[in-house]
Amino acid sequence: QVQLVESGGGLVQSGGSLRLSCAASGLTFSRYDMYWYRQAPGKERDLVASIARSGGTNYADSVKGRFTISRNNAKNTVYLQMDSLRPEDTAVYYCRARSSQIYWGQGTQVTVSS
Repeated sequence: QVQLVESGGGLVQSGGSLRLSCAASGLTFSRYDMYWYRQAPGKERDLVASIARSGGTNYADSVKGRFTISRNNAKNTVYLQMDSLRPEDTAVYYCRARSSQIYWGQGTQVTVSS
C-alpha cells in the first residue's frame, strides 16, 4: 500500500520559514518524480515545485528564490524549504509522486499571517 505523508505545516508570520516533509512508503521512491502542489480556499490546486528522479528541479514563478525542493532517496522523503513566506502562500500543501502511477498525500496546512 502506497502512502505519502506530509508534515511540517503550521502557522508562521510573514517573512518566516517552514520546512515541509513528505515521507513515502510502499513504492520505489528513487524511481518517482516528486512534486509539491498547493491549494488555497476557493482556488485550483497549483504546482509549486518539482524534483525529477535525476534531481533536476523546477519552480513556479511565484516561489522562485524563496522555496527549495530537495529529496533524500535513502529516507524516501521529499522536502520543501519555504523561506520569506508571504500571506499569499497560505494553502494546503500536497505531495505528489509520479512514475507509471500517480499518488497524492493528504496535505498539510500552511498559514502565513501578515
